[in-house]
Amino acid sequence: MKGIVEERAVELGEYIIQSKATVRSAAKKFGISKSTVHKDITERLKRINPALAREARKVLDINKSERHIRGGMATKEKYLHNHLKVR
Repeated sequence: MKGIVEERAVELGEYIIQSKATVRSAAKKFGISKSTVHKDITERLKRINPALAREARKVLDINKSERHIRGGMATKEKYLHNHLKVR
């Protein structure tokens, strides 16, 4: 069982790096929770492959720093969509 978790952590790290995925999108793709994604990258992968963990962490940090921008854009789209419907 332990090997499966370690394999998932490596696959998850590679996926995040290749696709620039967010924690949420990676969790959805792998069918796991966001907290499991976080634990896999910050703890498990760090033990298994520190270099891969650092690269995956960079992607997640960039996504986190841009999170407020994506949220604002989604709100703007929602407002424009609702506003155009009313008229």
